[in-house]
Amino acid sequence: MPEPTRPVYLYREYVANQPMARRVRDLARDATVFALALGRSIGTGNGQIRFPFYHHVFDDERSGFIRQLDYMRRYGEFIDLGSAVEMVESGKPIDGTYFCVTFDDGFKNCRTNGLAILVEKDVPAAFFLATRYIGTRPETDWDVLRGFYGGGGPVVEFLDWDDCRTMIAAGMTIGSHTVNHIRLADLDDEEAAKELAGSKRAIEAETDQACVHFCCPWGRPGVHFDTERDPELARRAGYRSFLTTVRGGNSAGDSPMAVRHDHLLAGWGTYQLRYFLGG
Repeated sequence: MPEPTRPVYLYREYVANQPMARRVRDLARDATVFALALGRSIGTGNGQIRFPFYHHVFDDERSGFIRQLDYMRRYGEFIDLGSAVEMVESGKPIDGTYFCVTFDDGFKNCRTNGLAILVEKDVPAAFFLATRYIGTRPETDWDVLRGFYGGGGPVVEFLDWDDCRTMIAAGMTIGSHTVNHIRLADLDDEEAAKELAGSKRAIEAETDQACVHFCCPWGRPGVHFDTERDPELARRAGYRSFLTTVRGGNSAGDSPMAVRHDHLLAGWGTYQLRYFLGG
């Protein structure tokens, strides 16, 4: 893959070169979601925590992100990740609906666009970092970034450690997303343990804050991680939570080492939130 000339800052640029078959499939899926969302609503007072997560907030996604946070606030309260984990593992009944917002990978636009919105809306959030790529630049570090973008596609800037410290000072949480953004299921026990411990160690050294939350890259149980081995490795490494990409709500007494997690795009409409967060 040739070195990119510049990162992208707009979502429309990010998806501009998608194959036509992918675009048609996405349009068909969106039409189905729109129809199915007509009979759904986000429940209130039903004792659950939802973990909506994003990867990016591009320049042309800011207004959509604001709209989504306002929409979720109509149906529940926002809480930080530590509080959410405590509520789940305590086993005590959860009174109402809560939202815990997180971000995967560690893209810079989550700070440049997302952070100010989160602070203005008084929404705590957690940012999970693939630590090898923090502080890299496409112009000078392409040999490293190829490990993330190896298959091609548009390039998005990553956070640097100053960004991370700024987010912590604003009340946000920093968590681990492995060192190399790698499928744990592809690794042996020693390699998987190194990914978990190495990312934790780097975050703690750079931020002077304990890193006790882990989000698994891709996150499908039995496909991207070993359901018996990897949550236990994370626990031994000192993590209190293990977030997956299984959709759905989290209730009192559920395991914090198998957190269900709802992927969203910041530009989606409210009908998509009704479908994916509704019941």
